[in-house]
Amino acid sequence: MLLLRGGDNLSCRAALRLEEVFTLDDPTGTLQTVWKVKEQLRVLLRTGSLEDAAEAKKILEELVKAADRPETNRLYRTVCRWWKEIEVLIVTGATTGKVEANNTAIKNIKRTARGYRNAANCKSVILLRSAVRTAA
Repeated sequence: MLLLRGGDNLSCRAALRLEEVFTLDDPTGTLQTVWKVKEQLRVLLRTGSLEDAAEAKKILEELVKAADRPETNRLYRTVCRWWKEIEVLIVTGATTGKVEANNTAIKNIKRTARGYRNAANCKSVILLRSAVRTAA
């Protein structure tokens, strides 16, 4: 779980534990290199300008070449393939996060709504829950 957390969100104690893992359990340095690729991708997606994003992409490419793993190569190809969309994200900051959250909430309601005998009641619950989420 420590490897999945963002490097900037690690406490001092967690950062020390992570360094310990890299030192003791990663003699080849592969794990640390792959972790750096993940962190650089996070940096790239948080940039505020296209110039910063291009620089972060260049650094990501260097890290991917250093990692020399099929998974990181595939990740970099995906970033290159989606580069126009990533640029739109950086410029506008628009995501589909709210839509995805609403879809997940509706699916959860439908899973628990098997007790409803009336389809109109089930639809009402979905609409009410959705209205509460958008009002908040």
